[in-house]
Amino acid sequence: MNELSELKRRMSAIERAPAPVNQFDRYPVIEWASQGRPEVGGNVWSSVGIANVTGMKFDRVEVKFITDYMLTGKREAEVRLAAYRHEGNVRQCVSASSVLNLTGTPQRAIGLAVMRWVHGIPYGWDYADDTTIYTIELQHRYKVGPEPFVSNRLQVFGMYKREKDQGADDGGAFAVSDGNGGWRWVAFQAGNNRSPIGYTTIPDGADEDGAYGISAMHYCVGLPKERLPDATPKGWARTWNLGSAWGRGPDINEDDFGM
Repeated sequence: MNELSELKRRMSAIERAPAPVNQFDRYPVIEWASQGRPEVGGNVWSSVGIANVTGMKFDRVEVKFITDYMLTGKREAEVRLAAYRHEGNVRQCVSASSVLNLTGTPQRAIGLAVMRWVHGIPYGWDYADDTTIYTIELQHRYKVGPEPFVSNRLQVFGMYKREKDQGADDGGAFAVSDGNGGWRWVAFQAGNNRSPIGYTTIPDGADEDGAYGISAMHYCVGLPKERLPDATPKGWARTWNLGSAWGRGPDINEDDFGM
């Protein structure tokens, strides 16, 4: 009876399989913009692009993503591709590529990266059961090594108040005698509260939080060996306007934000 039930399940899975209309598998993802990504959860692996690849046909994938403000020595990152098995509330990493170090550029530049990988997870419609889901995820973290980025924004010294607080007589500053024949400027808020005085940082947009920008996967596409002969279990990558180098090998036991 168990064998008969298993056979029925497999037949049902085959019937549900989509008709092949292309010579590749495409797993759409969203967000094609290099969003700022500050450190997450103590700098553990954090996913920026997730593709549900349950029932995938090919064992080789290609993904593309872009970066921004990846500055050499200041905002360098590590990225990798990792595959996960989801069973109920359990999320288990089953394979990962080697770590690609993104060393950036001396000045701001929009970088482009393409990664190819043999994922090593079960594929085809004969997967473990009807509720198991597989995902391939593009993950990132700050590169271990360079000192954390410290901003160096312009500051001005003066009196300040909240923009919604009314100044004295709708003004906010006036001159009074300093008792020695000179004058000094004094600022008050409405009422008896003196406005504070000190340094104010001028936001310049670029160094707001010291975070680099990285996008989700532009696409996650499965291809046969003939189309992706350079894909390997450790990973292959090519970058444009973006310094990069391979680092340590695959490690499925490293902490990630979902663990």
